[in-house]
Amino acid sequence: MKTTALNKVHRDLGAKMVEFAGYDMPIEYSGIQGEHMKVRESIGVFDVSHMGEIYVEGPKCLEFLQMMTSNDVSVLEHGQAQYCYFPNGKRGIVDDLIVYCMEKEKCYLLVVNASNIEKDYQWLVDHQIEGITLNNVSDEISQLAVQGPKALEVLQSLTEVTLKDIPFYQFVVGEMAGIKDVIISNTGYTGSGGFELYCANKDVEALWKAVFEAGEAEGIAPIGLAARDTLRMEKGYCLYGNDIDDATSPLEAGLGWTTKFVDNKPFIDRPFLEQQKADGVTKRLRGFILQERGIPRHGYEICTEAGETIGVVTSGTQSPILKQGIGLGYIDLNHCKFGNTVYIKIRKKLIPALIKKLPLI
Repeated sequence: MKTTALNKVHRDLGAKMVEFAGYDMPIEYSGIQGEHMKVRESIGVFDVSHMGEIYVEGPKCLEFLQMMTSNDVSVLEHGQAQYCYFPNGKRGIVDDLIVYCMEKEKCYLLVVNASNIEKDYQWLVDHQIEGITLNNVSDEISQLAVQGPKALEVLQSLTEVTLKDIPFYQFVVGEMAGIKDVIISNTGYTGSGGFELYCANKDVEALWKAVFEAGEAEGIAPIGLAARDTLRMEKGYCLYGNDIDDATSPLEAGLGWTTKFVDNKPFIDRPFLEQQKADGVTKRLRGFILQERGIPRHGYEICTEAGETIGVVTSGTQSPILKQGIGLGYIDLNHCKFGNTVYIKIRKKLIPALIKKLPLI
């Protein structure tokens, strides 16, 4: 099992450690409820150094990424980032990722899911063209996600970079806590604002310490992956392996907004996706809130009141904010209208759930 550079720090803090995506990771420290609310109300820090980083460089890198990714990479300028996915050539999704424009048309950084690092890198290698180089630096880079409404204020005390001037999905490479060449990115997976900080493994412990010292007055706390999951579900963010995968249509998953049918972008699966867009899909990924007590789980059936199966839950939890069961799931097109009531089958009982437009809070 792999470890991040902060593994000993987590263990010294008493974190509950579990295997996740081949890494020994902190699932929680003091409890999911408290950690979740810390991020929603103040500031928390995640070690997400298990995420993958792959550089694509060379004179043909833009041409390559226009073929490999769903979004229009050509619109990115230096310092901008973009959410997208890799179509898999079989009408599904290899992975979802963020593309960072480090130098327009010359160098891009791809940040991919931890569970898919080797798969993604091999996918890129298998389709590599002349004029690009690929460099998987996942084992060399650490990432901290500093999230919550107090994140900007706390981090501003550690850098001369004006953080409020970094728009959403943009970044600056600068100094943070005396550490040079930190990628300071206005991105995150919680929906509560904040920044993701990328640095060399050798610097991450010093960066972690500095961030916690700066945030002490705000009650800053370490946050585990369990709360990261509940936070993203309240906002309706997809998790690869649950809500999207190799067999998932991106249009059914609601990723049409990051699928760009523009000129000079002959991306993988484009003909199929254009046809599917024209024909329409047969099901949609929807968010829902249970109207009675219960917790939906991955794989539970979604039914009509009469018990007819019309879908499946892909993610589910108890929302710490709403104090209700919430989830995501694919529902047949005839039943997935916002405001409709469907029923989640939990232990042979049908629990009513309201379909709601995302986010759920």
